[in-house]
Amino acid sequence: GGAGASAAIEANEAGANVMIVTKLRIGDANTMMAEGGIQAADKPNDPPAIHFVDAFGGGHFAAKRELLSKLVCDAPEAIQWLSNLGVEFDKEADGTMVTTHGGGTSRKRMHACKDYSGAEIMRTLRDETFNRPDRITVVDFTAAIEIIKNDKGEACGAVLENVETGEIRIAKAKVVVIATGGAGRMHYQGFPTSNHYGATADGLVMAYRAGAKLLYQDSL
Repeated sequence: GGAGASAAIEANEAGANVMIVTKLRIGDANTMMAEGGIQAADKPNDPPAIHFVDAFGGGHFAAKRELLSKLVCDAPEAIQWLSNLGVEFDKEADGTMVTTHGGGTSRKRMHACKDYSGAEIMRTLRDETFNRPDRITVVDFTAAIEIIKNDKGEACGAVLENVETGEIRIAKAKVVVIATGGAGRMHYQGFPTSNHYGATADGLVMAYRAGAKLLYQDSL
């Protein structure tokens, strides 16, 4: 949802023609379910290094350091990008971002939009994709079911299935981005989840079948 739309917008801004394929509707995604907010170290007393330490310790030191470093270092720019697109983050009268404490954090770096942060972010991203109809094509109710690779082993498209009619189509692409959420709705750990109903591990399965290595961490 949010990740896929963001990738599409960024690619479009770089000059690419983009197709978004989703098995539900664009906006039916985990992003819609998020309430608390999104964290970024963008205040004077809060460098990304402190954000890294908070997040690394809060994750029981199990995170991939290079991925976490990328996350915390790019977060301030991502917040500003979303704000420039029109996301209505909570702000002071002078325009300063309002930030609050998140769980296990030593600084106030949670940016929110009241208690519907995810819905506001997804609304903005969805509208932005619709505002670019000449360069971003959205195909709803169509599931990607297999990644296609060329003779060099590179992803070059996907097999698509219309979930209403069962019709099979082939999409060719120079670049394939998998942004299908996680696996929460498989309930593989045996407890309830607030994940969206579309989070059924489709992307993980497709990536694995295409040869990607998956990271796994035991519950602590």
